[in-house]
Amino acid sequence: MINHYLSDGILKILLNRPEKKNAFTNAMYRELTQILSEADQNPQVKVMLISGAGNSFSAGNDIADFMQSPITHEDAPPINLLKVLAGLTKPLIAAVDGVAVGIGATMLFHCDLVYAQKDARFIFPFVSLGLVPEGAVSLLLPCLVGHQKASEILLFGEPISAEDAQALGFVNKVVLEPSALPYAEQRAKKLAALSLGSVLRTKSLLKGGELKAAILKQIDIEGKLFIDRLHSPAAKEALTAFIEKRAPNFDELD
Repeated sequence: MINHYLSDGILKILLNRPEKKNAFTNAMYRELTQILSEADQNPQVKVMLISGAGNSFSAGNDIADFMQSPITHEDAPPINLLKVLAGLTKPLIAAVDGVAVGIGATMLFHCDLVYAQKDARFIFPFVSLGLVPEGAVSLLLPCLVGHQKASEILLFGEPISAEDAQALGFVNKVVLEPSALPYAEQRAKKLAALSLGSVLRTKSLLKGGELKAAILKQIDIEGKLFIDRLHSPAAKEALTAFIEKRAPNFDELD
């Protein structure tokens, strides 16, 4: 469900489950974690570029798969993926078409460059599902947009347009063409032509040292709370309501 190939120093990664809007299963989490880990150690890889098949980047967790195999420990596939993303030493570029939901949105905060097609939408639905944010977005988003705006985004989980995402600072450019991928490929080629040593050291300066340690610590903190909330009555009601295509009822549920 994840395709990848190396061309001219660029590892192109495709989330390839378009019939489910590239929603992640546990198997996909494991596969992507392995691909990224190996690429970061491969001397032939200079840049990584990730995109989604069809008209979506990723709808986040596959809820049915998630309910069958919920996160029960801090070494779960989604948390491992987030830690690998946070620890990458090589640049990662994202080309976002359509929706980026849940982890499909939070993982973008660990990409170094994000290009979005004009109709892209970013959704952080954690609270509406009775959960809490993941991927250190509760640390990174306030640093980027301020406490009040981050609170609005994470508490309400309302869709954010590509233009608004660019204005907020977590999208580099809004692409007017039918897909953001061709433009992202151009930028990847330009980056791959630069001095790899300089690129790696610049990335380390931008997101290394104390910041990387803080990000990994926040992923752990969020992960513990996420697991706790996942087994709460509120989360069970929200996930069941999602499957049943109805509004959740949180009355007297914690």
